[in-house]
Amino acid sequence: MSDSLTLQPVAVIHTPYKEKFSVPRQPNLVQDGTGIVELLSPYNQAEAVRGLAQFSHLWLIFQFDHIPQGKWHPTVRPPRLGGNQRVGVFASRSTHRPNPIGLSKVELRHVECKNGKVLLHLGAVDLVDGTPILDIKPYLAYADSEPDAISGFAQSEPKPLLRVEFTADAESAVKKHSKNRPHLQRFITEVIQQDPRPAYQQGKTTARLYGISLYDLNVKWRIKAESMDVAEIVQIETCVNHQEG
Repeated sequence: MSDSLTLQPVAVIHTPYKEKFSVPRQPNLVQDGTGIVELLSPYNQAEAVRGLAQFSHLWLIFQFDHIPQGKWHPTVRPPRLGGNQRVGVFASRSTHRPNPIGLSKVELRHVECKNGKVLLHLGAVDLVDGTPILDIKPYLAYADSEPDAISGFAQSEPKPLLRVEFTADAESAVKKHSKNRPHLQRFITEVIQQDPRPAYQQGKTTARLYGISLYDLNVKWRIKAESMDVAEIVQIETCVNHQEG
């Protein structure tokens, strides 16, 4: 058996999530966080995706390229357990793994082959913008779906942890940037209400101001004064070196 395996990306994904802090923990939690997979040369051929449009969903096998290499541990603390209980790394979907490989099931909305590009337009995703895609496989309902499966500590979809409010300034900024993104306020709300903070910070009062990058925007928010479960969006600005798209 070989001691190493060299893999080359077949594609890259474009998403509104510019950093791992803002990425939802599963793709179906934020409906407007859609993505586009762009195949790389020499795989960007229409022949390579012939028949793919007949499938409604795909498996994406990708690289956790924002995670430091070699920093894995045999046990991890999943956010779904409050960040306090440990389970084995192979009993979790932790990003810190022996091999930095992830798997995500996504909706395929349509396939576009135009001007030498092959693009897969997807529904909601949970990947950072620019994530390398190592392989793409069709989702097979008869083989992949297990309605009676037992999912341990993550049997059901997590409920939103925070209620989200916008200040007057943030509301004004949403209207300004919503020309090309009509669901921007809903998108920001669904990202923040999952509480992207580390599990050990959740459920606590804090005066800290947080910032996340979505599209070309920097969204600043905080836990509302004297509250533990209300997030207040205080400012939305265009990121430096970005222009409204």
